[in-house]
Amino acid sequence: MDRFVGMAVFTKVVDTASFAAAARHFGMSPAMVSKHVQTLEQRLGARLLNRTTRRVSATDVGQDYYERCLRILSELEEAEAIAGNLQTSPRGHLRVTAPLSFGTHRLAPAIAEYLVSYPEVSIDLSLDDPYVDILEKRFDVGIRFGHLENSSLIARKLYALETYLCASPAYLERKGAPHVPADLAKHKCLIYTHATSANVWSFVGPDSKEDVVRISGRFQANSGDVLLPLAIRGCGLLLAPDYLVEDALKAGHLVRIMPDYTTRETPVYVVYPSRNLSAKIRTFIDFLAAWFARPPSQSGRGDLDGKMPVGLLPPAGSAKIAMPKAAGSEMVPRDRRAS
Repeated sequence: MDRFVGMAVFTKVVDTASFAAAARHFGMSPAMVSKHVQTLEQRLGARLLNRTTRRVSATDVGQDYYERCLRILSELEEAEAIAGNLQTSPRGHLRVTAPLSFGTHRLAPAIAEYLVSYPEVSIDLSLDDPYVDILEKRFDVGIRFGHLENSSLIARKLYALETYLCASPAYLERKGAPHVPADLAKHKCLIYTHATSANVWSFVGPDSKEDVVRISGRFQANSGDVLLPLAIRGCGLLLAPDYLVEDALKAGHLVRIMPDYTTRETPVYVVYPSRNLSAKIRTFIDFLAAWFARPPSQSGRGDLDGKMPVGLLPPAGSAKIAMPKAAGSEMVPRDRRAS
C-alpha cells in the first residue's frame, strides 16, 4: 500500500477519532481504513492506536508519529503545489547552450526581451563551439545548425540563416572581385576551421547546379568573430552568416560579392530533451519561435532581406542585382549529433 496514503488515512483517523469518519472522508470502506493503519503498524513494529468500541485514540508512539506525519504531508502538499505552479507559471533557472557567434549576435537580444517579459525566470547562457552534450551537461535548451542526426532530443525550426561572400573595398581595389566560384582560386580566403569542410566552399549558381571549389588563405580560426576584423582590414575574402557581417555591410566596411551564387540553406533549430516541458522552457521556446518569425528589422536579424545591402557588388556586365532565394552558412559548427 502507498505509504503517503496510509499516513493521510492514519492522521484523519486521529483527527476524527473514528475509522468510519475517516472512511467517509476518503471514500473507502472502514475495513480498508483499518488495513492502512495495520500496514503502518506492521512496518513500524509499534501500535499507533488504542481501539475501544466507543473511541479511537493515539498511543504515545502514535501521537508522535501523527505529528511527524502532519509535517511530512504538509511539505508534500507544498512540494506538489510548487511543482504544479512551475508547470503553469514561468519561473526558476533556465540553462541554455548555443554556438558562440550566434549566441552573441542573435540569441542575446532575444534573451534580453524574454527576461523583460518573464521577470521570474533567470537564464544561464553557455556559448560553446563545438556543440556540447545537452543531456550530459544538463542543459534545458540548445541551439543547433544544419542537418540534425538521429537523437533523443526534440527539435523545432526557428528560421534559415543566409550566408554572404564578402570582402573589404580595399581588398577589392587591390585584387579585384571574383565573379564566379572558379575565380576564388586566385584569391586569399579567411578560413573558418569549424566548418564541415574548412578548405572547401560550395555554391549553387543561377543554373541551380552546385559548384564546389577548394580555397586557401593565410589565416584560419575557429571563430567567425575573429575572422571578421581581418576581412574588414582587407586580409581576404570571408564567407560568413548574415548575423556576423550585416552591420559591416550596412556601414560599407564590407562589400557583398558574387550575389548570384548562394550556399545551401542552413536551418537553425532549438532543441530540448523532453516533450513534458515546464512553463519556463515552454515559454522560452515559444518566445524564440515568435522572435525569429518576426521581420528581420524587428528581431535583430538585420534588414538585408529583399533589398541590396550597402556596397553590394554586381556581377560583371549585370545591371540588375539578383538576391539569393535561400542561403546557408559555411561559418557554423560542424554538423554533429544534436545533443
